Amino acid sequence: MAATTDIAVIGLGAMGAAALYQLARRGARATGIDRFAPPHSLGSSHGETRITRQAVGEGAAYAPLVLRSHEIWRELEAATGASLLVACGGVTIGPMHRASSHHGKPDFLRTTTAVAHQFAIPHEVLTRDDLTSRFPQFTNLAPDDVGYYEPGAGFLHPEACIAAHLAEARRYGSRTLLDTRVTAISQRNDTVRIETTAGPVEAAGAIVTAGPWTAPLLGPPFDSLLRVTRQVLHWFAPDDLEAFRPARCPIFIRMHGPGDSDYFYGFPIPEGGAGVKVATEQYDAATDTETVDRSTRGEEAAGMHAVHIAGRLAGVTPRALRSEACLYTNTPDSGFVIDTHPVMSRVLVVSACSGHGFKHSAAIGEAAAEHATTGRAKLDLAGFRLDRFVTPMPIVNALQGRAR
Repeated sequence: MAATTDIAVIGLGAMGAAALYQLARRGARATGIDRFAPPHSLGSSHGETRITRQAVGEGAAYAPLVLRSHEIWRELEAATGASLLVACGGVTIGPMHRASSHHGKPDFLRTTTAVAHQFAIPHEVLTRDDLTSRFPQFTNLAPDDVGYYEPGAGFLHPEACIAAHLAEARRYGSRTLLDTRVTAISQRNDTVRIETTAGPVEAAGAIVTAGPWTAPLLGPPFDSLLRVTRQVLHWFAPDDLEAFRPARCPIFIRMHGPGDSDYFYGFPIPEGGAGVKVATEQYDAATDTETVDRSTRGEEAAGMHAVHIAGRLAGVTPRALRSEACLYTNTPDSGFVIDTHPVMSRVLVVSACSGHGFKHSAAIGEAAAEHATTGRAKLDLAGFRLDRFVTPMPIVNALQGRAR
């Protein structure tokens, strides 16, 4: 016999853990399923720190998500005693009047400033001289570089955030099936059936938050829409640790060329840390969860330092303390997908964070739980619909579940 639940959450990374918590605190009988035991380092939600910024240059549709997420992180901190969000400030540096693309948005810096004005987010626009005076870590600035500075930005501890969400979900009565692989999902009438390596689960609804495992699990249209890429994070030794502590160094995004790869981002050194974490993004080479190279090579760190860091980040030496690989799941427009499955009406798909999802995950989990329990979310999710990419599939031609 199949186990039964009200709502099943498939994948317990950033989005899934948040959704499970929000379902449980609403009194839903919720079951979370993950092929590993999160938090873990095999997906997209690890690496010690994740940037959070309130005026998001990806567009105004994201600002309500991150603003609500900040409220939820603080609520979780109060409930658990964990430190989740460090508001050390954040600066985005680039030319105000030249192209500088980030996440597919060529007007990223100008959009960031416009969103800050639209949502009354406290901020400053710093001149090149202001930047040099306030943040001497950033060197070799172009004459027309400016800095968007936001005091409420900072970083999240991703592993701690996921652990807090899951702990609170269990405290409210949710069940988790860990080290359990989902092999197929189908819907018949009003029941969603989930085949797993621990036996079948039947639910009144399901939320799929499987990240890079989404397309192999769901098949069309996701297998042609979602693209997985390997990203590498690096931690470099600084000459002066204190110069990169949160009291003196904000999180930073620095754009030094016109393309999506002509930039790097980084963090101050959190309590207990020893290296300055920096990374860039690559979208040229695709991979998948089965064949991805999870190891890292010394030449990757050396290349990162030579191409992006040298001459631009004072006091960060080429000595790499460690490097880690992670996975992005990308859509063609680098936006999210939060929408009902085109065939399975009781399955909500929440995926394709495209490299900028963690900061929004607490509010997306809340919205997913609202959608699953009431049929609608309080926040406007219209900008994340699937039909911006694909037309609805006729049921006769749809694949409702795929065995793996």
